[in-house]
Amino acid sequence: MKTTDVHTILRLPTGIFYANRVKANVIFFDNKPSSKTAQTKEIWFYDYRTNIHHTLKKNPLKLSDLQEFITCSTASNRFKSVETYHAVDNSEGRWRKFTYDEIVARDKTSLDITWLKDKSLADLDNLPDPDVLAEEIAENLESALASFQQVLSSLRGTKQSTLLN
Repeated sequence: MKTTDVHTILRLPTGIFYANRVKANVIFFDNKPSSKTAQTKEIWFYDYRTNIHHTLKKNPLKLSDLQEFITCSTASNRFKSVETYHAVDNSEGRWRKFTYDEIVARDKTSLDITWLKDKSLADLDNLPDPDVLAEEIAENLESALASFQQVLSSLRGTKQSTLLN
């Protein structure tokens, strides 16, 4: 954060790019020259992970799903942007700012910041239907199998080309 202005982090649902439980974040920053003081003054976070559920087939991520993030993050002056989160008035707001001092005060300067309550952990009655869970498991297994098949194919191709040489 000394040589870059880390200004925005988009927290995406797990499993969007790879397998279930794999976290993904998109980090937006501007390179800056080194300075005695940190170039990052504040970081805006958009939490599109907590309480969001996508699957590869039935509910894939679409551009329209990120419209609120696009609106919040493309303000003409991000220093005048307004948080959608408010502890009393809107505890479900996904757009929130943390200052450099707040971040460095965290354990090991962790950027894995959450403020929304995960409803699936708080309300076990709110779990998806068993058929939805079973379909997700099947999709994840199919995806993993396809990945293993690609690795195997690649290994076989490498082995054949080695034998030919």
